[in-house]
Amino acid sequence: MPKLIAMGEMLIDFVATERGVTLAEAEHFTKAAGGAPANVAVAAAKLGISSGFLGKVGDDPFGHFLVDTLRNHGVDSSAIRYSQQARTGLAFVSLKADGDRDFVFFRHPSADMRYAPDEIDLDYLASASILHLGSLGLAASPMHEAMHHAIESAQKANVRISYDPNLRLSLWPNEEVARREILSIWPAASIIKISREELTFLSGAAALEASVRTLWHDNLQLMAVTDGPAGCTLFTAQESVSVPGFSVPVADTTGAGDAFAAALLSAMLREEPAWHDLDALAAMGRYANAVGALTTTAHGAIPALPSAALVASFLATARADSERPSDVNVTSRDPRKEVAHEGTPS
Repeated sequence: MPKLIAMGEMLIDFVATERGVTLAEAEHFTKAAGGAPANVAVAAAKLGISSGFLGKVGDDPFGHFLVDTLRNHGVDSSAIRYSQQARTGLAFVSLKADGDRDFVFFRHPSADMRYAPDEIDLDYLASASILHLGSLGLAASPMHEAMHHAIESAQKANVRISYDPNLRLSLWPNEEVARREILSIWPAASIIKISREELTFLSGAAALEASVRTLWHDNLQLMAVTDGPAGCTLFTAQESVSVPGFSVPVADTTGAGDAFAAALLSAMLREEPAWHDLDALAAMGRYANAVGALTTTAHGAIPALPSAALVASFLATARADSERPSDVNVTSRDPRKEVAHEGTPS
């Protein structure tokens, strides 16, 4: 049975082959498997961790292509469901000159949104060590209810919850609803990967420390805050470690955050870190930064995800930006003592 199970959406990404154009201007697109939770499952498998997927696709050529893609990369697909009523979701993506992306989604509704609580294989879920979730499934029923059911079942089985909000405001009615729903499952997560921009959006605080203090909760073991090419900061209940990123030629940033999340989880599943061990936390951050950086050097999400061998080779020779021992910023802190209770999501 898989150690890591990802749950949520699988989509077809149609990525514009021309760079620096809008979707309206793009004339050619390349098809690729996508969807943040699916990216995490594949990335973990490529890093040597057994992974599986919970979700739903259309019983159509795109849906079968997605499931075949997971299988071909070593992801267990035995618990995936097929919909006869809804088609597989599509996302059209254009790449800006800096490698960042614009999205248009076609999910009205797509099969992943039709995944229902009674379709979850609870024995399969209970066999995992970690359940990884995004937030897009919270935007529509019955997937919304399925996610809450999966969380409750995972908690009963002592399966840890990993959460990446993966904010896509265009898929929500408004910012208020997005913020409320994303935070609705926040207290269940013991591992959170989040970008600096998402953290500011959810907390309302611009400063990094203030944002983390606002959103910290007692169940949380690790919050990994990513900041693009600048690297990441890992927060535990007592410590924080800032780890610089790597300079690489960027082709496409799609999937980099998912690869980072998978690398963190893979490192944890290989060897649970001592949360007070600053060197271990810094090494985990460096590893995740490397996996995320390598993913940006090729086009597409799943096609660009690196193998364990490639990551090892890269880390053996690469140096992070300004990487010297004195440049790893480590501070001691205890968010549980710092958080004002009225500011903590309930």
